[in-house]
Amino acid sequence: MSPPTTLTAWIDGIGLIAPGLPDWATAIDVLAGRAPFASAPSVLPAPALLPAAERRRASRVVRVALATGLAAVDHAGADARRLPAILAASTADGHNCVALCETLASDDPRVSPTRFHNSLHNTPAGYWGIATGAMAASQSLCAYDGSFSAGLLEALVEAASTGQATLLIAYDAEYPAPLFAARPIPDAAGIALVLSPAPTPASRARISVTPGDAAATVLADPALEQLRGAIPALRGLPLLHALTTGHAGRVQLEYLAPLSLAVDVAPC
Repeated sequence: MSPPTTLTAWIDGIGLIAPGLPDWATAIDVLAGRAPFASAPSVLPAPALLPAAERRRASRVVRVALATGLAAVDHAGADARRLPAILAASTADGHNCVALCETLASDDPRVSPTRFHNSLHNTPAGYWGIATGAMAASQSLCAYDGSFSAGLLEALVEAASTGQATLLIAYDAEYPAPLFAARPIPDAAGIALVLSPAPTPASRARISVTPGDAAATVLADPALEQLRGAIPALRGLPLLHALTTGHAGRVQLEYLAPLSLAVDVAPC
């Protein structure tokens, strides 16, 4: 039996939005333990790059995807128009899903075209293309609670096979009641990474990723660990924590049970 394949890339840019972690600059000190974590609702910037009509229609899941992706691209000093994009989410637009269910259960079950359009899993990818003018290929995928790791693997393969920097955007947003009882994601959050197949002047760290079955890394701060477990996109928080230490190390990221990803991190 052949050994698992290891995929390597360099992280050139990072974007983050989460409850109590409004951006990567703030999160660095919190994840490194130099500042306390104070939970607060996620702040989702208005998608200013969208035309007015699309801006009005942009849901919370679209807003968190665009904001984290743009933050990572800006951090890397990259051109969003040229980056292939991998978008990974465990769910789609929860608020729209509830509204569609209510419509279908009503006396008038006719669904508006706008609601149907915004119910699709690849809707954020469409808005990303509109906002940035990106013409590079994009992929939208879902692997339930393992969506961050699935997206990371896909982005690494894309970068290695094409020789181009690739953008990963992993994101989720909450479901309102009554579906919240079945899928209790408490808020919107996202992690975005610009991954390059070779080191660049913007590179922050090298990562090498190997599939395995070791237990996922648990964050030492109970509040941050609760956040990691509550929002699937934040299963990547141990990787971000490793980036704040300034030292080489390994973390295990949750994937599709019983699988996990071993991620070796080396700062540049």
